[in-house]
Amino acid sequence: QVQLLESGGGLVQAGGSLSLSCAVSGLTFSAYRVGWIRQAPGKEREFVAAIPWSTRNTYYGDSVKGRFTITRDNAKNTVYLQMNNLNAEDTAIYYCAAGLTYSGSASNWKAYNYWGQGTQVTVSS
Repeated sequence: QVQLLESGGGLVQAGGSLSLSCAVSGLTFSAYRVGWIRQAPGKEREFVAAIPWSTRNTYYGDSVKGRFTITRDNAKNTVYLQMNNLNAEDTAIYYCAAGLTYSGSASNWKAYNYWGQGTQVTVSS
């Protein structure tokens, strides 16, 4: 059974930082990439970042480039999202998701098959 469990969301002031974690289990890790996708109220889901389990490549959405960093710890089966210089537009539910590495574009949220329950990030201005 595939499970993705997010943690680390919360309330932060604009300009501040937060780190999200996603503990992953039940996958053939080498075949998958793990990404973060967010959804703000009244808006469509938006790709944030992704990292394949088998390479060191990383992918970022344009709105977070230079501010967010995605990493993984293979020993802990965990993917992290370090978010710096947050602003009100970053307020959203952040989902961790997994999809086959070579199935569709990493930046297309529809290419992800497995999803966590989401964690709320709220940035106050």
